[in-house]
Amino acid sequence: MGIIEKIKEIEAEMARTQKNKATEYHLGQLKAKIAKLRTQLLEPPKGASGGGEGFEVSKYGHGRVALIGFPSVGKSTLLTMLTGTHSEAASYEFTTLTCIPGIIHYNDTKIQLLDLPGIIEGASEGKGRGRQVIAVAKSSDLVLMVLDASKSEGHRQILTKELESVGLRLNKTPPQIYFKKKKTGGISFNSTLPLTHVDEKLCYQILHEYKIHNAEVLFREDATVDDLIDVIEGNRKYIKCVYVYNKIDVIGIDDVERLARQPNSIVISCNLKLNLDRLLARMWEEMGLVRIYTKPQGQQPDFSDPCVLSAGRGGCTVEDFCNYLHRSLIKEVKYVLVWGTSARHYPQHCGLSHILNDEDVVQIVKKKEKEDGGRGRFKSHTTGPARISDREKKAPLKT
Repeated sequence: MGIIEKIKEIEAEMARTQKNKATEYHLGQLKAKIAKLRTQLLEPPKGASGGGEGFEVSKYGHGRVALIGFPSVGKSTLLTMLTGTHSEAASYEFTTLTCIPGIIHYNDTKIQLLDLPGIIEGASEGKGRGRQVIAVAKSSDLVLMVLDASKSEGHRQILTKELESVGLRLNKTPPQIYFKKKKTGGISFNSTLPLTHVDEKLCYQILHEYKIHNAEVLFREDATVDDLIDVIEGNRKYIKCVYVYNKIDVIGIDDVERLARQPNSIVISCNLKLNLDRLLARMWEEMGLVRIYTKPQGQQPDFSDPCVLSAGRGGCTVEDFCNYLHRSLIKEVKYVLVWGTSARHYPQHCGLSHILNDEDVVQIVKKKEKEDGGRGRFKSHTTGPARISDREKKAPLKT
């Protein structure tokens, strides 16, 4: 029996099992088994050669956005509209067969936009190059899920389910669960608040399913069984997602308003070029890019080429900014002067832990090298040692 058949058999057993207090431990074990099998499904087959046509493209710019959706929903047209890169668009499905990159120039930054082939139901099992498409989406900073506004609402649930089955968690934060494997000592289970979804027995059963018998587990929030399995697996990617409803020019105004009011959603029309500027602004807001301008001492700030930081790529503190400029700069920093919305007054003396905001101006003051031997008339011109105990002792006089 193959891995896909095993997964379907366990899913059928979960569907048959009633959900109550007596069966929650059994359901927890089944969820852990499915998670293990899906991780095995993502691994490349043993003995497979590394040849073949590549699908991934190299990272470029300050951020990466992936377009994901069913075939013929307008992904290629949207890429052409936003970047000017030609991506073939036609009236038949699967026009795009490989990953096509484009660059958006927005707010003095460069954002890489990837047009991916359409994925279908069952993509997580490898149908229609689905695994390669989802693997590229894992490496992006933001996912734009392009949907057809004239089609049924079930497309959104199908795509979300396909992405979650391969380890992508959309619009979620990592669960506050501390987990660490140990060599000895058994399983230590603790929590800082009352738990309603998981208890000690269920945690033990899930860990035993993974053949983990020595570990430390600490719950800092009321997490579910799925959250615990995600922490144990350790290969989940938490990524922001914006649901883009295209082709709003073919539906009524009431449907447009209903779709626009859904969380994390935006409505556009590539045919009539409607609301594309708001889509760019929403992408910028979700990615959280921070532009920092440098100011040399005694000169005007350089507003031509900003340094772009983000929370997802290293962080936005002064220390991260120094590391962005040069790795060795952090050792030479004395203090930093900051102008902008993150400063209480202009300029503000800041340390390395200060969090910078968008369009802040930063001036780095470096430590001065200490002059050996004092200053002015106290300066010593001798090359001998400074301490008396380090001086060479003269040989005793012969008598």
